[in-house]
Amino acid sequence: MNAIEVSHITKHYGKVCALDNVSFSVQKGEVFGLIGPDGAGKTTLFRILATLLLPEQGKASVDGFDTVSQMAVIRKRVGYMPGKFSLYQDLTVEENLSFFATLFGTTIAEGYDLIKPIYSQIEAFKDRKAGKLSGGMKQKLALSCSLVHKPSVLFLDEPTTGVDPVSRKEFWDMLGTLKSQGITIIAATPYLDEVRRCERVAFLDHGCVRGIDTPEIILDRFKDIFNPPGIEHQDIIEMKDENVIVVEHLVKAFGSFHAVDDISFSVRKGEIFGFLGANGAGKTTAMRMLTGLSQPTSGNGKVVGYDISTEYEEIKKNIGYMSQKFSLYEDLTVAENIRLFAGIYGMKDQEIKCKTDELLKRLKMTDHHDTIVKSLPLGWKQKLAFSVSIFHEPGVVFLDEPTGGVDPATRRQFWELIYDAAKRGITVFVTTHYMDEAEYCDRISIMVDGKIKGMGTPEELKHQFNQPDMDHVFTYLARQAVRN
Repeated sequence: MNAIEVSHITKHYGKVCALDNVSFSVQKGEVFGLIGPDGAGKTTLFRILATLLLPEQGKASVDGFDTVSQMAVIRKRVGYMPGKFSLYQDLTVEENLSFFATLFGTTIAEGYDLIKPIYSQIEAFKDRKAGKLSGGMKQKLALSCSLVHKPSVLFLDEPTTGVDPVSRKEFWDMLGTLKSQGITIIAATPYLDEVRRCERVAFLDHGCVRGIDTPEIILDRFKDIFNPPGIEHQDIIEMKDENVIVVEHLVKAFGSFHAVDDISFSVRKGEIFGFLGANGAGKTTAMRMLTGLSQPTSGNGKVVGYDISTEYEEIKKNIGYMSQKFSLYEDLTVAENIRLFAGIYGMKDQEIKCKTDELLKRLKMTDHHDTIVKSLPLGWKQKLAFSVSIFHEPGVVFLDEPTGGVDPATRRQFWELIYDAAKRGITVFVTTHYMDEAEYCDRISIMVDGKIKGMGTPEELKHQFNQPDMDHVFTYLARQAVRN
């Protein structure tokens, strides 16, 4: 008997077909991947299998139990780690784990043997609130919470989005241990290295299964989507003489803890500067100082000519910013979002109107002037959010993991917009956990334990640390971290 049976499942949200006659099976003890672009139907499928949604047509079973008529039995047998919510941020590590154990009528002690290899790595921080954990630690806690009742099937909906490459590798090593204990695992992921760690994968696109096979066969068969050609990037570093960002001996301390510990660097006009580091390395704290949201404990810095310690309000007016977590107002139209952000930056109504028409034409979104943003595909949202962040032609734009959870083809389109902005003289300061994107940067810095441990072009860093690619460079440096 298979662990999962999905037969002709169909699900609509109004006129949108989320799943269209989907069928597949998963063997017991298999690591099975669900891959596809945002909006392909992966989360809807997870929610049906976890008995949180009812299908309109078709049937599904988990461990031989029907997801509609026997949902109570299934809920006791599965663990579910959703993409957007799985922890209570204001509860401590131990309180979160105890809460989830109680939901399933068990205790931490009863489930400890299964979670021990994972939970023991964060148990020293059991009294820390979940919201204060690094990305990798949150991930380990969420996995522990989904396993504490000893499930036979584990559903993981993009569990590593926004997590650094080293923590992602550790997470998938943990999944290998769970597989050895007979647990069936179904995981959705946008990372190709994680796709390759599955035994089989199903490629979902617009609610349909376009193929099921080994990762190698699926990635090759649909290489136009998963392995698009590289981007041609003309090296223009020699043209960049003016520094837009200058940092000297910057420190940010919280009590005795130095989140940023004496860093110095400069970024030139029109340069694409990659700012990398594992979760907890200090890069977010550094970005907050550079964007005027936090002031340094000591050291000096200037962004677009303004002092980060005393002129941070001026900095905010002269930069652009885009984050993975928030960039656009979902309930406003495309045009309303543009007008709102342009107005915040002090642009005049007539200028906003003219530039809005130009922008939508360039993005091929003229017909979506009055479309509500939440109804747009993720790739469109990201391109719009980036375009809005540089609408006022700032000297520098800060991009904080802007492509998290996005398929390779869409990420490639996004980077074409970045290159276009750089050609216009806008400096791009970008953080990313995709190491193929690190290769697209003019220069890169890599933070470890609050300090910059490597800086240079991708080729210089690979040569300096004798590594074949940026993924290996990052892993080599990140594994030298000693602080928690």
